[in-house]
Amino acid sequence: MPEYPLVSIVTPVLNMAKYVEETVLSVLAQDYPRTEYIVMDGGSTDGTLEIVRRYEGRLRCEPGPDEGASDAINRGFRLSSGSIFAWLNADDTYAPGAVRTAVEHLLAHPEAGGVYGEANWIGADGGALGRYPVRPFDPELLSRECFICQPASLLRRDVFEQAGHLDPALHYTFDYDLWIRLSRIARLEKIDAVLANSRMHRETKTLGSRKEVFRETLGMLRRHYGYAPFSWACAYACFLVDKRDQFFEPLRPSVPKYALSLLVGWRYNSQRLRFFKEWAAGLTLPAAVRHLKRTVGRPD
Repeated sequence: MPEYPLVSIVTPVLNMAKYVEETVLSVLAQDYPRTEYIVMDGGSTDGTLEIVRRYEGRLRCEPGPDEGASDAINRGFRLSSGSIFAWLNADDTYAPGAVRTAVEHLLAHPEAGGVYGEANWIGADGGALGRYPVRPFDPELLSRECFICQPASLLRRDVFEQAGHLDPALHYTFDYDLWIRLSRIARLEKIDAVLANSRMHRETKTLGSRKEVFRETLGMLRRHYGYAPFSWACAYACFLVDKRDQFFEPLRPSVPKYALSLLVGWRYNSQRLRFFKEWAAGLTLPAAVRHLKRTVGRPD
């Protein structure tokens, strides 16, 4: 590289002693020469802070209360100074060479506001669970699904600032919300290389608070687009009936769940005729199953 821009990485953490050391080591093992690593501890009581402090001198640890992960990340960003910014949750990990690969791509594409790569889902034990369904950048597709894997993304500092940082009022969908806002001011470039591992376990907010995730996502999509699509309404309806997490326990469509999705869509949409037309595309059970398989995937 002709020059090495400083990359700032923030990890928000609260009681993640089981995973945080693996996360920290995946950052410190990167072969990129200029990184600034800040760990924001929100008041852990399980030994997390003691683990992080083993690496003082190679990272900056900032303990103190926060209003949630999005608030902690914003605070970490304000403490940082890199021209490239990323955050890595305390149970996710970088792949070897991820930061260097991302920076090289940003240098080669100065018009890009950020980059994101492929990613793997891993379990609590670190074993592979499958590939994250990353897709090429498509702002219109964001109105229906979150196809960017957050731990596999790095952003230019000025673009993150222009987007207004993360919304501290959101506790589950703040990354999805950010991608939507970023898509209106900048283009993100997809890298065809695995940059990160996204850990899925039952203690994650994504799986452990499914009802709150669905409600926040539906409200966020309605706020941005004036419309919450059938896929999210139906997935929420299915959860309300059977409480399956739709990752380790795959979604199971049925006629009653499909019927309930109409009421959910009615609740979260003012464009009700539009929603009814989308819903009515699968009124028969075979059609409903096909429709659900096309539109409803695993959680992000």
